[in-house]
Amino acid sequence: MSPLRVLLDGTPLLGRRTGIGRYALSLSAELGRMSDVDARAVGFTARGWRELRSAVPAGVRAAGLPVPARALRAAWRRAPFPPVELLAGRADVVHGTNFALPPSLRAGGVVTVHDLAFLDAPEEAPEPGFAELVRSSVRRAAVVCTPTEVVAESVAERFGVARERIAVTPLGVDPAWFAATPPDAELHRLGLPEDYLVFVGAPGPRKGVEVLLRAHDRALPPLVVAGPGEARQVGTVLRTGYLPEPELRRVVAGARALVLPSRDEGFGLPALEALACGVPVVCSDLPVLREVTGGLAEFVPHGDAEALRAALLRVAAAPPDPAAAAARRARAAEFSWRGCAEATLAAYERAR
Repeated sequence: MSPLRVLLDGTPLLGRRTGIGRYALSLSAELGRMSDVDARAVGFTARGWRELRSAVPAGVRAAGLPVPARALRAAWRRAPFPPVELLAGRADVVHGTNFALPPSLRAGGVVTVHDLAFLDAPEEAPEPGFAELVRSSVRRAAVVCTPTEVVAESVAERFGVARERIAVTPLGVDPAWFAATPPDAELHRLGLPEDYLVFVGAPGPRKGVEVLLRAHDRALPPLVVAGPGEARQVGTVLRTGYLPEPELRRVVAGARALVLPSRDEGFGLPALEALACGVPVVCSDLPVLREVTGGLAEFVPHGDAEALRAALLRVAAAPPDPAAAAARRARAAEFSWRGCAEATLAAYERAR
């Protein structure tokens, strides 16, 4: 039997990768290792198109022509044209890895909807008409993938999608997180203190950084904020800027706790990666974070700075607990990128 020809939206592979970029990279890497899958990635970009050849993992081929993403997505909001085959060749399945499903002539369509935050806060959507683009993609898709059961139920309810059309494909943890060690002298060039709390993520109201800054004071260990943005230090708050994943793993592994005070999450990968390091997690009491962490976190109501500060004080004062750290690692070990890829491949088979 011929390999399944899969065409993925590889645009998230370009540039500095945050959550969706890491998902696209890890998923495509696992698909590239499967002998029964012929995986190609197309980048919807004009300026960074040539970079895709070096960004795709082993076993995955770059495909497609340089096209401006915004213009293309604007066209797709109005009508299913141009079909992706005109840009990247024929496929059995087309996978929109980042909310938007490229229209196709004959291929089965799969789209990943990571969260529905754009419906509750449309002003924070990445582009005008984003909700309409996602709705159109969901309507055209044979299968909709979501990272958690919580998001699956929300997609079914808010988009009117039959639950049997939705596949839950949980994200994974790179094995390197389980072996991560705290920063050494080389990483102290970042100005890291000996003892600190860490937040990992992009800036923006959804991630709750402002709530965290209100909660944080000198009674707590210094706060390290790792993510896109300018590197600088103000008082006891150190912003590292974007960190390559090897450095990020070490920064998380050395933290007293990881803090995730989000208003909304689709999965909460930083929380799971902290568990893989055995590091305590303090996070908003969201159903999705309870699902992913298996309850192995300190939960606080979103937006309650006083409750967040009290939880951080409790965690900071607690002595190391090897049994609790082992339980965290065991929970994280239930999630793998291979498992994500296998669940996604099952969705492809349903869609073709």
